[in-house]
Amino acid sequence: MTKPTIALTELVKAMGMTGISKSQVSRLAGEIDERVNAFLDRPLEGDWPYLWIDATYVKVREAGRIVSVAVIIAVAVSTNGGREILGMRVGPSEAEPFWTDFLRSLMRRGLRGVKLVISDAHEGLKAAVAKVFHATWQRCRVHFMRNAMAHVGKGQRSMVAALLRTVFA
Repeated sequence: MTKPTIALTELVKAMGMTGISKSQVSRLAGEIDERVNAFLDRPLEGDWPYLWIDATYVKVREAGRIVSVAVIIAVAVSTNGGREILGMRVGPSEAEPFWTDFLRSLMRRGLRGVKLVISDAHEGLKAAVAKVFHATWQRCRVHFMRNAMAHVGKGQRSMVAALLRTVFA
């Protein structure tokens, strides 16, 4: 069995089902893929003034090799205060063209009203934000804290972290 088949089999067992065949696993995986794609391609309505964007790296199998790929995600808050995942995409890296294409795809789906984009300070991401949106960019607080704490000695970390949390409050 392949890893996706094993994972789906474990999920089905956790839901209380047993004895699932390979064809049932394939059908379920196909249905899940359809639902995920429909969610990621849905039209975006209304204004989304606050947009958080970030990436993480995961290992995937491509052409028989294990490679690291970027998984980028956009989460936004609407004018009525609802928070929602707007999009996600997998690509080779966080290069500016990848970010630009992703952000433009959100715009084509109806993303509008972005006033503030919050992210890490990745140069490709910042350049893409500047190209696509007429919005203010702000560094993510979590990334700021991680970067600041990297310059603090172990003995001073709790004091500096408390100080920075107080500043943000």
